[in-house]
Amino acid sequence: MDMLFDFLGTLLATGRDLIPIIVIFTFFQLVVIKEPVANLSRILVGSLYVFLGLALFLTGLEKALFPLGKIMASQLTNPVFLQGSKDVVDLTAWQTYGWIYLFAATIGFATTVAEPSLIAVAFKAKEVSGGSISGWGLRITVAVGVAVGITLGTYRIVTGTPLFMYIMVGYIIVTIQTFFAPKSLIPLAYDSGGVTTSTVTVPIVAALGLGLSAAVPGRNPAVDGFGLIAFASLFPIISVLAYAQGAQWMATRKSSNIKEKIK
Repeated sequence: MDMLFDFLGTLLATGRDLIPIIVIFTFFQLVVIKEPVANLSRILVGSLYVFLGLALFLTGLEKALFPLGKIMASQLTNPVFLQGSKDVVDLTAWQTYGWIYLFAATIGFATTVAEPSLIAVAFKAKEVSGGSISGWGLRITVAVGVAVGITLGTYRIVTGTPLFMYIMVGYIIVTIQTFFAPKSLIPLAYDSGGVTTSTVTVPIVAALGLGLSAAVPGRNPAVDGFGLIAFASLFPIISVLAYAQGAQWMATRKSSNIKEKIK
């Protein structure tokens, strides 16, 4: 019964959050555009699916993903687990947390591939480009960027190094890449950094950062526990721009080889 009441509360909260969106669309359709809505029945059914789906997903976050991220972080940083067969273990050494780095990389990759926002962007990118941009290729590239970013972010938490150093260096790299990457893919690369920090990735990553900072001696969850999401936003931009530069270089090289053969 408690779960049912929780779901009903989430359902009401979701409806409250969707009301402003409905009001805005209705206002522009009736007052500004002044045209009847095409396929109104399909839109209403689809809106109902969105409403129920959001409520179910938010309930799943609260009941499953948040606790799962917290449990995994606490178990992988447990001194008993880290010590294993060793006589002693240094909980302040970054080498001690190898399993955390592996978990961060794999969970970052997996959650990003399953991210609904990224799936939508990849679908539209493939549709607009006429198939020249692979949906799966974009998702894999972004997921690799998130995996690297979250792994580096967990290393930052363990070592206690300042967050701004990583972010500054990362955006310097992005700025340099922007000058050399194909212009048509730069906006997509920047958008790819934003869509990774959404409904699936954020709960687990946030729980991982807070759990890790609470377990490592000398770390403060309020100061060190946050910042992983910034890594998950930054590194996909780097990976997509790098992919675009690599593809451009391969295409140029292939074209040069063809010209040489013709000569």
